[in-house]
Amino acid sequence: MTDGWNWRQPPPPTPPSGPSAAGSPWWSDALADPWRDPRAPAAVVVPGAPISSGPPPEPVTDPDAPRRSYAPVLLICLITALLAGTLGGALAYAFAVRNGIGAGTTLGAAPPPLAPSAVQRAPDSQAGVVMKVMPSVVTVRVTGAIGSGFVATTDGYVITNDHVVEGADKTMSVAFSDGTTASAKVVGRDPESDIAVIKVNRSRLTAVAFGNSEGIAVGDRVLAFGAPLGLTNTVTDGIVSALDRTIQAGEPGGTTRYYAAIQTDAAVNQGNSGGPLVDAGGRVIGMNSVIRSVGGTETEAGNIGLAFAIPINQVRRVAKDIIDTGKARRTVIGAEVAATGGLVGSGGARLRAVEPSGPAAAAGLKANDVLTRLDGHVIEDGTDLIALVRKYDPGATVAVEYRRGAKTQKASVTLAEDAN
Repeated sequence: MTDGWNWRQPPPPTPPSGPSAAGSPWWSDALADPWRDPRAPAAVVVPGAPISSGPPPEPVTDPDAPRRSYAPVLLICLITALLAGTLGGALAYAFAVRNGIGAGTTLGAAPPPLAPSAVQRAPDSQAGVVMKVMPSVVTVRVTGAIGSGFVATTDGYVITNDHVVEGADKTMSVAFSDGTTASAKVVGRDPESDIAVIKVNRSRLTAVAFGNSEGIAVGDRVLAFGAPLGLTNTVTDGIVSALDRTIQAGEPGGTTRYYAAIQTDAAVNQGNSGGPLVDAGGRVIGMNSVIRSVGGTETEAGNIGLAFAIPINQVRRVAKDIIDTGKARRTVIGAEVAATGGLVGSGGARLRAVEPSGPAAAAGLKANDVLTRLDGHVIEDGTDLIALVRKYDPGATVAVEYRRGAKTQKASVTLAEDAN
């Protein structure tokens, strides 16, 4: 059938070709759509996503593929890190210690390579002398009082002051520098010279080395040993301040003691009495006996640099007499000394009386003669004469100067032992 509109059945559409047509829903039947505008384009082009210029995506690893083991590599890294940390810590610690970081405040300089010790001291040094002498020094304890002493023989004879053992009883003991103790008893005493000997019940002791008190000089270095104020094993040092310093000591109503002492500025206090005064070689040259103090009483007395020791030559002689015979010899000149000296302002010791058969009479001395020198030592009063005479051994000959009236004369006197 035909009409004015020329209707015709259109031919079936030809499917589009090309890559975009295959499987596209837009082209399954679009050309067969009877309502399609014949002027419409044959295809609708949809713009694709812009092409990115970034890095390509990471490849996806197949989970079933065999994997490579990193355990050996990790173990090596761990060991290397531990070694590096240990080495770094050690270096940091050494640096910190060397520079005082992290260890608190460091006081003083680094110690020498070899620390000093007593065994390294030279024998002739002060420390070496102390080491040699100290085993021979003892502390003497008598009824609560304390004094000092020193070992004179290896079999236990000890020398000390008479005033240290005065009133001693069975409670007397001595203590050695090593802390050991032993009982002791009095062997003999000489109150006028202030020298006594005690015996310790012990053998193989270390005895002191005796020096020569006549060979020392003012200015020589000395050490004083003892137990000042109960402080045992104490050592002080000083010099010989003077020689033949005459001393008259003793308590009121008691024995008067005389000696020509060695004066020293070494610190000596109560408790030093009886201890040794030694020279720079460790030889005993005196026995500490008395001090001069500004204290009003004995308990207030303290060291002011004026200490006095009995010369060891006198100590040794008296101690030997006591050990050998039980009694000390006393040296005399055979004259009595007046209470006052010579003429006013002239000094000297005036002889009040002279024994007819004594040493002074044998030398031509008479009563009222004034002795001004004995063996070169100046005599100021009677104390000087008595102390200087007792310094010498009986039988010693000494030169004297004296005044008789207005004339000065000289004589030689051979001193004798007291017959009493």
